[in-house]
Amino acid sequence: MAAAEGFDEGFTGAPGEDEGPVPVVAVVGRPNVGKSTLVNRIIGRREAVVEDVPGVTRDRVAYDATWSGRRFTVVDTGGWLPDAAGLAAAIAEQARMAVDLADVVMFVVDATVGATDVDEAVVEILRRSGKPVVLVANKVDNVGTESDAALLWSLGIGEPHPVSAVHGRGSGDLLDAVLEALPEQPPRERFGVEAGGPRRVALLGRPNVGKSSLLNQLAGEKRVVVDSVAGTTRDPIDEEIELGGKTWRFIDTAGIRRRHRENQGADFYATLRTQSALERAEVAVVMIDATEPLAEQDLRIISMVIESGRALVIAYNKWDLLDEERRHYLEREIDRQLHNARWAPRVNVSARTGRHMEKLVPAIETALAGWEKRVPTSKLNQFFADLVSSHPHPIRGGKQPRVLFATQAGVRQPRFVLFTSGFLEEGYRRYIERRLREEFGFEGTPIAVTMKIREKRGKRK
Repeated sequence: MAAAEGFDEGFTGAPGEDEGPVPVVAVVGRPNVGKSTLVNRIIGRREAVVEDVPGVTRDRVAYDATWSGRRFTVVDTGGWLPDAAGLAAAIAEQARMAVDLADVVMFVVDATVGATDVDEAVVEILRRSGKPVVLVANKVDNVGTESDAALLWSLGIGEPHPVSAVHGRGSGDLLDAVLEALPEQPPRERFGVEAGGPRRVALLGRPNVGKSSLLNQLAGEKRVVVDSVAGTTRDPIDEEIELGGKTWRFIDTAGIRRRHRENQGADFYATLRTQSALERAEVAVVMIDATEPLAEQDLRIISMVIESGRALVIAYNKWDLLDEERRHYLEREIDRQLHNARWAPRVNVSARTGRHMEKLVPAIETALAGWEKRVPTSKLNQFFADLVSSHPHPIRGGKQPRVLFATQAGVRQPRFVLFTSGFLEEGYRRYIERRLREEFGFEGTPIAVTMKIREKRGKRK
């Protein structure tokens, strides 16, 4: 159950519900041109490490940013030296991957130095990428140095945008140019109501858990590459498959690795793309390797689905390889570690042999039905009247908060707003969620519950 925050503002909606996938803007350039300073300027706070020494930034780090109401992810990269060796070569490779997987590239050049041979070499790589490029002429601190920026027209990649990352000069015009270069924002999707539109299913899980094998098994043919090497899939892959007389759109995603490895190579971007895939999906099938103990990554992926407000199905793969002892221990692991997702339909499958594949679609349909369930207000309030009568909130400090009225604020994550006479403790809110599920089902979907506390008359303005 969601924590009760911001009661006076009321319910704000599930994360990611109103917007599509967030585009990615990569900031690249040779060392010490001010990339991290520019990133700090864009996000409005000092998070990227800045030091007057080349090579301080080695990995890519992503930050959420907003400009003129448009959200995007800005990725700070290490200094790019195309012909580097050793560690510098690894940094250059990370920058190259940033370009490959970004929607827009911000190419930062030190206007006080001018275009160098390294800058020109980077320009050639950017041209071959075919990605939109916004040329940033940094360190233009006053009108007198704007002529330095004009000289960068010689790079042949469009207009140089003069900025001072340190002072903020010209940063607004630069961000306007970035927004113009971003792909058009798709209209808000109305989940499941498009005429004949296929329902969208994201396949999530750790690397090498069998997501691509499952997709191929469902399709009845080899649609995506399968390899024993973890991480073969990098970008989300959409496949439309006919199952049970319906067309489904499956999104096969790169495996999510451990938290400390997310900043390693392409896995960092794989995680970004996986999050975007989840935002586009209506239901997530989280695959777990049943032959191995439940890992922290498995629990984190399930938590990510719950936080996104999407419907959830858990598929235990490689079931054909389990003996009785492993099945016994797996049941104990599930009961102990997945208590926050006991409501999710569970299927035991084998992507390799096709065992129990016929059970996957009914589980997905069950989760979607729970995700879209609405309880009539009259039934809901009768339920709460009975609940409060039989199991009232404990008295705290001489006061006993009560649920005065309840309404379901939305579906496609069921969302409830409780109008109360006081703050409901977390334990009582968990009890409310458990009883809501017992009474009305909601199988396969997270539930969001918020409170709106009634003000005392004496405190009204």
